[in-house]
Amino acid sequence: MPAPVLELNGARLSRLLRAGIQRLIADQEHLNRINVFPVPDGDTGTNMALTMSAVLASLRRGADDHAGATLTRAADAALDGARGNSGAILAQFFLGMGDSAASHAALSTSQFATAVTTGAIYARDSLAEPREGTVLTVITDFATETARLAATGLHDYLSLFSQALKKARTSLQRTSDQLEALRIARVVDAGAQGFVDLLEGMTDHLHRDVDAEPADVSVTAADHETTGETHDLSHRFCTECTITSANIDRRKLREHLAALGSSLVLAGTNRKSKVHIHVNDPAEVFRIASLFGAVSGQKADDMQRQQQAAHDELRRVAVVTDSVADIPDDVLDELGIHVVPLRIQFGEQSYLDKVGLSPEEFLAELVLNPVHPKTSQPPAGDFRRQFEFLGSHFEAVVSISVTAKVSGTYNAAQSAADRVQSSSAIEVLDSGNASIGQGLLAIYAAELAAKGFDASHIVTAVRKMIPLTRTYALIGSLDYAVRGGRVKPAVRSIANMLGLSPVLASHPDGRIAPAGMLFGRRNRRDKLVRFITRRMKSSQPYRVGIGHANAATEAHDLLDRLRRAHPRIESAFVMPVGSTLTAHGGPGTLVVGIQPS
Repeated sequence: MPAPVLELNGARLSRLLRAGIQRLIADQEHLNRINVFPVPDGDTGTNMALTMSAVLASLRRGADDHAGATLTRAADAALDGARGNSGAILAQFFLGMGDSAASHAALSTSQFATAVTTGAIYARDSLAEPREGTVLTVITDFATETARLAATGLHDYLSLFSQALKKARTSLQRTSDQLEALRIARVVDAGAQGFVDLLEGMTDHLHRDVDAEPADVSVTAADHETTGETHDLSHRFCTECTITSANIDRRKLREHLAALGSSLVLAGTNRKSKVHIHVNDPAEVFRIASLFGAVSGQKADDMQRQQQAAHDELRRVAVVTDSVADIPDDVLDELGIHVVPLRIQFGEQSYLDKVGLSPEEFLAELVLNPVHPKTSQPPAGDFRRQFEFLGSHFEAVVSISVTAKVSGTYNAAQSAADRVQSSSAIEVLDSGNASIGQGLLAIYAAELAAKGFDASHIVTAVRKMIPLTRTYALIGSLDYAVRGGRVKPAVRSIANMLGLSPVLASHPDGRIAPAGMLFGRRNRRDKLVRFITRRMKSSQPYRVGIGHANAATEAHDLLDRLRRAHPRIESAFVMPVGSTLTAHGGPGTLVVGIQPS
């Protein structure tokens, strides 16, 4: 029989939290399966695991014997790492606990109960529209029970946790009767289950040895069948960001955001606030947030696509790419391709590529803004979140990145894949390409996945297709390449004087570099067609994509000319091109991707 535990100092509290967090992380795939509320997009386990992984990493960096300092550290890490509705609620719960216990070096059961009660109040206050039958209900019931037990004079943490856990489990089972969506699906609330997982891990470690280091656990694989049904969503994007300022007016911020969508959670303090909301226009959320302070950590997950992925019972492999790949929206939806956005920076203003700023909006900003834009790779955490979510619903994930010769995106994706806690395989491929060519490779991979091929077959096939897929770009003006520092002014002057138009191309070694020159300003599209068709096999059927920067008429004309010059173009699309090439070519830029079909 373990000896009574009468107080928790920082070291003990850290060990308990780490044991509980590891239990939650191990159950993330199951949590994703039972996620049906508020949106059946199958990512609650991933979001809670990522939120608490940030806490776990912070606690592992060093022990602190002060209980209040340990909870404050956990709260700060949870706020920085918060993902999704349940993650933001958990972050606010820990913030309340930390504020309550800040001055206590060690916690008695009574002080712990007070901290939990404060955390429950903070969590409820963070929601614009609190709903019973969710993690909020179980947190509240657990807090009420710990307060009741402590008030009876119960001083032993083993008894406190054991009895309060029983109450939490009962509360968890009741969630299936409190929400219609849960009752129909015959499941409990996924966020509430995650909180109970946390409590169970803490309780088990208390009974083993509160002064021993918790053992590492691995993610428990679950079957790939997802509970619930797909819904038409009134708000498509799960949107998040962090705001920092000397004094955030949280009441006004909440009022401004509440009108935009649903599932609003505002966690944090008046110095740092985490926003979570479901909307159709993520850019407007980020714009409003910028009125209240510096904005960072922007995220906008497409819940419609996540929902489709979570309920896709035919495909064994999910395909991911980054926003450098140019793929028509209808193809993204049809093939279920998941996109991780890069960041675009115009001076102090930051945007999510193709989410916070569409290709058309980017081009308008490029022309009017005297500051030339910079792009940066997605954080590895963005890939990790996507990989862990998809890994819980598919046997494998194949990610196709922009060429590593021009961006660190491939390395970020590979780093994330190496750290993913999932039972599924994650394969990251360097496309050796960009823009339309990269998009064609992602489409090819997704088509193979739709036919039911496994990851090994898809990876082998895509690797064979990479050197055969090419991208060519005829830039609109060298002025933008000069502004961005890619071309010297003297080179522009010579090119303009001689009437030269450089053609950029993807090369077999992954470089995006000049491949030739078109001489003369007249009939440039005819010259580009001849340039490209000389590099195509006349007997080979091809798939072609055309991208343009505010030059739709010219792009369609270019496609018509290509079809006449090469009659074996079997499929083609035309679309606005993204920021990567447009930033250096400006309006009028035309991009052609070709791939054997």
